[in-house]
Amino acid sequence: MADNDVVKNMLGVILQANHGGMSLSHLQRDYKELTGEQIPHMMGHKHLDGMPVDRSHSGEMDYFASGDRDTRHLAKVVARQRGSKKTGRTQFVNTQMRVKPVAPLVFDASPFTISELLFMPAFEAYTNLFLLLSRPEKRMTLPAHFQKEVQAHLSRNSPYSKYNSEGLASGKGEPYNAEQVQAHIKEILVKYSNGIWVSKLPRIYRDLYKEDLPVEAIKDLETWTHICIVEKTYGSNASELLLYPTRASSNTSSPLTSHNTTASNTRKPSDLKKKLEELLVKYPNGLWAHALPKLFQDTYNTKLPGHVLEKLDLLSELCIIDYPMPDNPKRAILYKRSCAEGVEKDENCNRRNSSTSEEERTQKKEVKRRPSVQEVSSLHIPKEESSNVLVLEATNTNQVMIRYIGEGYSQALESMDDEMREFYGLEESRQVSSSALCIGKVVAVRVEDEDAILRAQVSEVMSDELKVKYVDHGFSAVISKSKVFELQEKFLKLPFQATKCKLAGLEPFSQVPAVISKFETMTSGRILLAEILERGPTPLVVLYDMSQDDDVNINAVCMRELQDKTLACPLQVNSVYMNVIVTSVCSDGTICCQLPSKGFARMNEILEKIEKYFHSQVTSEFLVSRPFCGKVCLARFKGKWSRVEITNLHGSRVLDIRFIDVGVQASVEVFELREIPTTFLCDLMAIPPQGVKCCLADLCVSVGCWTADAVQWLREKVVNTTDCSMKVTHVDETKGCIYIHLFTSKTLHDPSRSLNHQMAQTDLFKQQPDVVLTSQSLAKISTASFSSITSSTSDSIEGSPFSSSGPVKADLKKTLLGSETPSPFLPSPQPPPLLELPPAGSNMDVFVSVACHPGHFVLQPWRDTYKLVVMMEEMILYYNKTEEKPLNIAKNQIHAAKVENNWHRVLVKGVLTNGMVSVYELDYGKHELVSCTQIRPLIKEFRQLPFQGLTAQLAGMKPKQWSEEASIVFRNHVEKKALVAQLEAVEEGANSWDRKLTVFLVDTSQEEKDVWVHDIMAEFVDELSNEP
Repeated sequence: MADNDVVKNMLGVILQANHGGMSLSHLQRDYKELTGEQIPHMMGHKHLDGMPVDRSHSGEMDYFASGDRDTRHLAKVVARQRGSKKTGRTQFVNTQMRVKPVAPLVFDASPFTISELLFMPAFEAYTNLFLLLSRPEKRMTLPAHFQKEVQAHLSRNSPYSKYNSEGLASGKGEPYNAEQVQAHIKEILVKYSNGIWVSKLPRIYRDLYKEDLPVEAIKDLETWTHICIVEKTYGSNASELLLYPTRASSNTSSPLTSHNTTASNTRKPSDLKKKLEELLVKYPNGLWAHALPKLFQDTYNTKLPGHVLEKLDLLSELCIIDYPMPDNPKRAILYKRSCAEGVEKDENCNRRNSSTSEEERTQKKEVKRRPSVQEVSSLHIPKEESSNVLVLEATNTNQVMIRYIGEGYSQALESMDDEMREFYGLEESRQVSSSALCIGKVVAVRVEDEDAILRAQVSEVMSDELKVKYVDHGFSAVISKSKVFELQEKFLKLPFQATKCKLAGLEPFSQVPAVISKFETMTSGRILLAEILERGPTPLVVLYDMSQDDDVNINAVCMRELQDKTLACPLQVNSVYMNVIVTSVCSDGTICCQLPSKGFARMNEILEKIEKYFHSQVTSEFLVSRPFCGKVCLARFKGKWSRVEITNLHGSRVLDIRFIDVGVQASVEVFELREIPTTFLCDLMAIPPQGVKCCLADLCVSVGCWTADAVQWLREKVVNTTDCSMKVTHVDETKGCIYIHLFTSKTLHDPSRSLNHQMAQTDLFKQQPDVVLTSQSLAKISTASFSSITSSTSDSIEGSPFSSSGPVKADLKKTLLGSETPSPFLPSPQPPPLLELPPAGSNMDVFVSVACHPGHFVLQPWRDTYKLVVMMEEMILYYNKTEEKPLNIAKNQIHAAKVENNWHRVLVKGVLTNGMVSVYELDYGKHELVSCTQIRPLIKEFRQLPFQGLTAQLAGMKPKQWSEEASIVFRNHVEKKALVAQLEAVEEGANSWDRKLTVFLVDTSQEEKDVWVHDIMAEFVDELSNEP
């Protein structure tokens, strides 16, 4: 048994690292990790003799380092309340959402004796203990029974131990993408050009790329002489290696310039580099590498050299190369490197040149010459992507006067207005003398009609009157000097609330009277939602009216005011139209027709000119770099440029579009879009959409109830046919639809010979009987039996899908078959690998996607969120282009399902007799109902990333039946929020979606302290129990 003094001193070292105290279980764990033995005096005893002890709020005994007993409670309180930025154990969570390892240690430290170590502060003791054991001449200072176990403990807990013991010592490692790792290390060495310790490399690599550096890669560093130089310092251990970038001679050309072409076809390497930089600048959110050849060809009318994609690391000096799909190195995303020289960020997080413009300098000099002008801080744009605003004034869409609504903005203004009313209502002798009034001075003005005191800035001084601008309300007025008061300094602390914004897409038409009139009509007196696209002195925004059933894009509505109604298709009831082109037949039965008209001819003429214009231009000017909903631009349809409107954004690279003249919807990547050249913009925007939405009249079924067989029959009859004709029967203005009889002949227009009549005489609209699917027997679902409408439900508190309203709800549980007896899991493709979790007691950054109550919520690891986004973008592009095929669907199968506008990886929970399928989103933890026509097989490419949804329960709370009130409080604190989770335990299951975590949740968003959610819930439960 170890000596008592040595044991106490070792315990002191551990406790000094935890000024807030340690529970007995944690103290035993740390002692055993450090020494390899149990605490000697604890055998058979409940308490530790001779150690200061106190009882925590949970009832458990906490032990403290020896010291003044009167300060123990104070130390405990301080330890609980100290900010997360201070040093300490990892349980005090970092507000930066990243728990960093200890920095690598220097190797020339002076030696210490064991007695000195035992009485040092804890952090120094651990550090110097490592140094002591790292030095060969001091390796035998520790007692023999400590030496082996302490050395093992240090090797387990040093920041690079796993690389030494697992990778370098064994000589074995898992396969990894060497090209990707080399490109990343090369980028790191560009930043650390003077060298870096190999021991720091894993941490830096993880911080930059959100993934671990492969163990085997460290072993291979010495062989990568074309990238780095490895220098040994004190030994062969990897922790004592220095890494330097390969020194290229000054006259050596860059990788891009080293591949010369020959003869007359030679392209200057610098020109290639410049063009690649132009393309990357256009896509700040990243560009897929596979899109580069086509984009380069379309933009510059020349082929991209083949060696560029074969060796992507050649582009490392131009961009950051990311591989979101490690199994597929060809799927890389290129990000433009940001230049640090001469660029800085303003308070609104916008990059700008550090050199002040001449206009800014002139304004600053003018302000300095006005000693009476008070300094007021500038208004910061809200950090959120969207913010509520009130439109104050609009005479120009490039300078719309608005005021932000919310805390720190309108609420702060209301509070200040009340304070000013009270302050200036008490004293009447604070008027400003006429001599003190000057242009630019900020004053307080009494508004008698509203019984208010408002802040205003003098814009013009007259004999008895002033012209002022109310800085918080955006309008100007001429007032009497008697209403002006000296503004106190305390009322200058709040920035001026009236600010300007610019409407995206309307920049060239900012002063068109029709646009301004429509904008004023739609925004007068309404609070709108502003989506902030670009931050700056005048932010670029898209405004939405959220007060109606459907959100209204105000920018898009104003843009339609530019259309020339005389160029629209002239449609009259009972009229017959020849040479009709049916461009599309939608799955709900609606069709899109193009009719000969003045506008149609004009549109084709302009698009042909644009086609020739693009061929004559060699520039990246027309690439769309900032897409937004409602934007009108160009995309290719059947090989020709056509007008499109962006209808939805999926992340930053994939979006949904609608061909406004064809009626076809599609999902594309952003690099496939082009801006409309300025030369043709006004003429093209004046032409109304040439695709007319039509419905076949006199059918026994309504729109939305068509079978797939009926849709396919009509497509084969009319699509790509040039001799169609139609007769208008009536117009439904509420639905914006024209009801017609459609003919494939130009001569006979008898309704009995129409396609409408032919379809009515067939069985195309006859619905097949519902297919009953059970968990014991599978039946084949014909996609022809159901429409393509997707239905989904919201979650209840328990996360059940049975919470939707409507006729399905009444007997939903009755139609959900096979819920009692589980089905045998049919042979299916290999599921994704299991998501790796850190050891118990570790912290990880998470996002809580679903929160029912403390006993059940779903979280996602923050580190792989971007990989999930990229994968879902790829799923949208893949599945939106694939056709429906018959698919066997059974309970417990894994598929892809379309929920609203996104494709998700789902687990089938049950199949209903009405063709609906109950699914569970494996990455988000939500239950949904979708049509069986929206189910697709999950291909191999989308089975590489582990399922990201982790079911969890809150640690520190006893299992119980949670009340509705407690569930609401819990959801308000955690749902849809980024938090830090401290892993307590993992309960494994048969499948990855069956395992359950027990975690503490910590909100680190506050500057001064971390908020532990279980403490909040415990306090709430206590309050409820104490209520009479």
